[in-house]
Amino acid sequence: MTTILVTGGTGTLGRFVTERLRADGHDVRVLSRHAQPYAVDLREGGTALDAAVAGADAIVHCATTPRGGDEEAAAHLIAAARRAGVGHLIYISIVGVDRVPLGYYKTKLAVERLVEESGLGWTVLRTTQFHDLLVRLFDTLARPPVMLLPAGLKDQPIEVAEVAARLAELAAGGPAGRVEDMGGPEVRTFESLARSYLRATGRRRPIVNVPMWGQTYRAFRTGGHLTPLRAVGKGTFEEYLTVHIGGRRT
Repeated sequence: MTTILVTGGTGTLGRFVTERLRADGHDVRVLSRHAQPYAVDLREGGTALDAAVAGADAIVHCATTPRGGDEEAAAHLIAAARRAGVGHLIYISIVGVDRVPLGYYKTKLAVERLVEESGLGWTVLRTTQFHDLLVRLFDTLARPPVMLLPAGLKDQPIEVAEVAARLAELAAGGPAGRVEDMGGPEVRTFESLARSYLRATGRRRPIVNVPMWGQTYRAFRTGGHLTPLRAVGKGTFEEYLTVHIGGRRT
């Protein structure tokens, strides 16, 4: 039986990874700031982190926050993994981190480089955004009486459970380096996705597409965050809305 540590194991992705690995028969340790017995703040490291990593065959690194600290967290995790002799570190990243100059994307790219230069066996998977991120965004944008959207943008959302299944598969295998990107089944305009969200929630909002500016906007508008040739996901945004939004109508 393989012992696998999942960082961020109580989060949106990590809990699915944990469930899948356990279903496949692995001994799984869940690390987060509040999950016992491996309650660790990766930004601080320390002996608790060493205890969590000791004896692990592989680590799936899902812990992340747009509020900062990912590089420090990764550095602490990598150092602990080296001390423990962990054979495989798997990191989940985002499609376009090398093309979109968004601050959070730059951080994810920097962590990729730390992983690649760690001296450990490593695997990096980049995916497009999860369905729930779009829902959270549309929840915010739909609060005013008019829904303002950035003009000309598209997205390729993917089902988080499918990403978790892929990470579990990678964790059970050997280090594979940078594997092929994983994108959702459809590249869609923001407007079409927003209209599906409005229908699912029963909201009526006029939509206004607003032109924006800046390097980050241009990178998104030109599809830097998309991977249409790797549209391997199956679950659509509408299917996600049916299951997870259901009767939530406002």
